[in-house]
Amino acid sequence: MGAPGVARLERVDDHFAGRFTAMASPCEVLVDTDDPRVADAALEAAEHEARRVEAKFSRYRDDNVVYAINHAGGRPVAVDDETAALLDYARTCWDASGGRFDITSGALRRAWTFDGGDRVPDDATRRAALASVGWRRVTWRDRELTMPAGMELDFGGIGKEYAVDRAAARVAAVTAAAHVVNFGGDLFASGARRGGQPWAVGVDDPGRTGAAALWRLEFERGGLATSGDARRFVMHRGRRLGHILDPTTGWPVDGAPRSVTVLAATCLEAGTLSTLACLAGAGAKAFLDAQGVRYWIVE
Repeated sequence: MGAPGVARLERVDDHFAGRFTAMASPCEVLVDTDDPRVADAALEAAEHEARRVEAKFSRYRDDNVVYAINHAGGRPVAVDDETAALLDYARTCWDASGGRFDITSGALRRAWTFDGGDRVPDDATRRAALASVGWRRVTWRDRELTMPAGMELDFGGIGKEYAVDRAAARVAAVTAAAHVVNFGGDLFASGARRGGQPWAVGVDDPGRTGAAALWRLEFERGGLATSGDARRFVMHRGRRLGHILDPTTGWPVDGAPRSVTVLAATCLEAGTLSTLACLAGAGAKAFLDAQGVRYWIVE
């Protein structure tokens, strides 16, 4: 499935690493095996699932369920079981966050461009975008969703992490070898390597591109995800504002950490908790302490 002539699978020390690009991210599958056939099967399974999830839930396509929902013009749209499960999850996150985790907030992209510059939308532009935001305005029941015309769903806040977990499940179906599925820094590890050795992961410094990792994390199993402003931000009156927006105000969250990394049972859970921590602003540490998970924060 990769481009002809591109080295997609290689031996790295005592394991194999396979790589491809999907969801606008570098993707990697590490497999603790000496058999290249096993590693290739794992890579193929992960890549196939990544592309399936991307095709189904990307907002950039015009042939999937997200497009159908976003262009329904206020009409109800019936969805399949997988989409329904993600919508249920998104509704749970909205409830748990007091409305700050909102998959309808993608409309705020019309106002903000987080390119490292200093362009900030004026109040009129921001208010116009906010008029199209709000899960409370969505009717979701019996696998049927109705959304006012002009609103849109965006699974970007959970889609990549969901894809990681789905791809890891596909890899586990083709091999019992320990493995890591890593999509753009969001990852899942299936278990300890041979000899009981943990996997090691570096967490980057959000303020220094290309610098040495801030932390070297070792763990055997679980999902790891990071949220923060390392690459997507704007400068406003001498302050760096990250790309995580509060959908109740249309502004970047005040007092949010530069970076939050969470280790949880799944990548989706880790990504959700790291995002919720950023949405909690100055209360990020207190929020994560209450969850009972391992985490690392850069203020």
